[in-house]
Amino acid sequence: MRTRVMNGCLVTALIFGTAAKADNGVLSISTVASTVPSNGDVNPYGVARVPETRGNLHEGNILVSNFNSSANLQGTGTTIVQISPKGAVSLFAQLDASHLPGPCPGGVGLTTALVALRSGFVVVGSLPTMDGTAATAQAGCLIVLDSMGTPVETISGNPINGPWDMTALDGGGVASLFVTNVLNGTVAGGGSIVNQGTVVRVSLTLLGSTMPQVSSMTVIGSGFEERTDPAALVIGPTGVGLGDDGTLFVADSLNNRIAAIPHAVFRQTSAGTGTTVSENGALNDPLGLAAGLGLIVTVNGNDGFMVVTTPDGHQVFKKLLDASGNPPGAGALFGLAFAPQGLFFVDDATNTLNLLHFSEQ
Repeated sequence: MRTRVMNGCLVTALIFGTAAKADNGVLSISTVASTVPSNGDVNPYGVARVPETRGNLHEGNILVSNFNSSANLQGTGTTIVQISPKGAVSLFAQLDASHLPGPCPGGVGLTTALVALRSGFVVVGSLPTMDGTAATAQAGCLIVLDSMGTPVETISGNPINGPWDMTALDGGGVASLFVTNVLNGTVAGGGSIVNQGTVVRVSLTLLGSTMPQVSSMTVIGSGFEERTDPAALVIGPTGVGLGDDGTLFVADSLNNRIAAIPHAVFRQTSAGTGTTVSENGALNDPLGLAAGLGLIVTVNGNDGFMVVTTPDGHQVFKKLLDASGNPPGAGALFGLAFAPQGLFFVDDATNTLNLLHFSEQ
């Protein structure tokens, strides 16, 4: 997930948007556009709202990263598409593993880790495979692109290992990336649970149009459960969102809970697996996560529901976003991005970007 964009109207709609109101169309859903580019990449994962117009980036548009190639092999997708709120689609970037500006162990397989910064740089995570299986997954990297979609640098090596999702605190001249990593020991574990998932804060300095400089990388969360999975490739800590008080919320998928890492912006030590904000209830393998103005929004990996939770752990609302498949919605929902129009989300079952409207249409 992504830079925090929310307003009071959206908060009100979520808190008071009862199921009855949703049935009356207050929380209606519409398809914005297909996320499949001309090369046929599928399985949309990351979602990021463009904060400012720069180069080929247009403010208010949505970027979507694809995890699978046209052959539907996980960890082989190479494209980021840009979609306007009205549904106009263009290719923002198509990455070639042999022409990256720095190391990225294993190559390119774009994950849910996607942010667009005010400076015009876009950062995307890569967790690549050779053949779509976890056995060939490698550490990958973070790839930094300029506003024209050209890769300009990579961030790789310890502690970046299988970047899976990401959010950002964007100060313009400085930015902090909060990245979940899911490959620490998982391939060697061969499907068994290992307690080595991490959350890493990557601090960047951004001076004008020069490339972002990494000033530090700090492990602020560790010991999260993770494992390889034939269907999902890897299951582990996924979505992250930064609360207004500096608490980082983490979707701890295997433990079916939302975790909290306090003082995430400044802490210099690991908080371990954090404290439990909420668990079970309507949560069912939480994957994508967004946070802001007193709310945490997650989407489930097992049943297609969105769940709204307060920071004190109360699950105040849920809504079905995807009813396809058997069971309904399984494996369909990942990236989220708030905007004035509502909540944008990708649907892997239909390869589309969709909008949950927070007002009557």
